[in-house]
Amino acid sequence: MLKRGIALTPVKFGISFTATHLNQAGALLHVYTDGSILLNHGGTEMGQGLHTKVAQVVAQELQVDLGRIRCTATDTSKVPNTSATAASASSDLNGKAAQAAARTIRQRLTVFAAAKYGVPAGEVGFHAGRVTIGDQASLAFEELVGLAYHARVPLSATGFYATPKIGYDPKTMTGRPFFYFCYGAAVSEVVIDTLTGESRLLQVDILHDVGESLNPAIDMGQVEGGFIQGVGWLTSEELWWDSRGRLKTHAPSTYKIPTAADWPRRFNVDLVPWGRNQEDTIYRSKAVGEPPLMLAMSVFFAIRDAIAAGAGGGLPKLDAPATPERILGALEELRARNADAGR
Repeated sequence: MLKRGIALTPVKFGISFTATHLNQAGALLHVYTDGSILLNHGGTEMGQGLHTKVAQVVAQELQVDLGRIRCTATDTSKVPNTSATAASASSDLNGKAAQAAARTIRQRLTVFAAAKYGVPAGEVGFHAGRVTIGDQASLAFEELVGLAYHARVPLSATGFYATPKIGYDPKTMTGRPFFYFCYGAAVSEVVIDTLTGESRLLQVDILHDVGESLNPAIDMGQVEGGFIQGVGWLTSEELWWDSRGRLKTHAPSTYKIPTAADWPRRFNVDLVPWGRNQEDTIYRSKAVGEPPLMLAMSVFFAIRDAIAAGAGGGLPKLDAPATPERILGALEELRARNADAGR
């Protein structure tokens, strides 16, 4: 017999390392005479789009095409004492550090151009790969860079950022551990087979807050991927040991992670359209790494709802991960409990 369940769960997720000293980042920026830009920062690219986002920040600050910028792999010989790429804060930290470096370069070029052409610095503008210098000149970015090089203007800069307003003492559990919060909500619908304990995710609807998104395509992918990872965490990824203490779920054949077959038939994800971070983050964006993982709790509670429907009501005793064995066990336990209550 098949039974369906549905659940909605909200998420409020704090962003920052609770170890306050880790909330810092550095960046190194080189501008070459052909207009190309080399960027190094303290974050590690793992496929999550971090390099793309940080490069976008530099492109925005210097008003150049993204294709001009190359991010090199994190290297402590370039940026020392880097913090872990974690806590969902890497775009916040490294984006701000890269912004500081880019603004240093732009300020040097602005001062040079203003002096060379005899105009106020406020009349020097960067836009779409060109630099307008009052009514005196309009140069391609690489032309101005070449002139600055011959005038011995430094074209390399470092940037640094430390998250403000935070400080937390874990011993007394006092202070402000998080700079801001991310919010989201998910509604999940599941179906379970009460004879086998198998479950399937049918539909998911997610609304998630990423502030003023740096890159909506990347953020959508992070929400989807984080959610599916959370589905695995709560429904299939089980650790168990035998009587001799040996871990038996140590390979793809025994440790079940989500695959394409576990993708719901209908998966609707929207980013909050009115999102804007109230704190001064990079372009008022918000983190989008770990928060979506927690949205998968809606799947776990939807399975509980389906178990209750299959056992005649009540609150099932279901432990995570909700494997078929545990679903069957919860069904049997709740049926027995309901039967005892009816006597």
